[in-house]
Amino acid sequence: MSDFMRLLVFFDIPVKTAEERKSATAFRKWLLNDGYYMIQYSVYGRLCNTLENAQDHERRLKPHIPQEGSVRSMIVTEKQYSTMSILCGIRHKKEKPMKENQISFF
Repeated sequence: MSDFMRLLVFFDIPVKTAEERKSATAFRKWLLNDGYYMIQYSVYGRLCNTLENAQDHERRLKPHIPQEGSVRSMIVTEKQYSTMSILCGIRHKKEKPMKENQISFF
């Protein structure tokens, strides 16, 4: 049985001024550098091995959140994530449900 979890981050960050754009860009770059992938604009996800690992990543996220705007997170099981319906568009390779034998440890 798989304990894999997905940490989802949803955000709405203002980008009207140059400073706001810089802050938003830095946040998105941090997400990508930390192993998140873009599900769609302002929605990013990350695969985690366990609930504890997802909670650790959620804690690591907090210091990087811009001061303005709205940022939310949600931890879901891999089984819950796999039930997501795509009403328009396609599922990207990085967000396809993982099987236990697909993850590797180095």
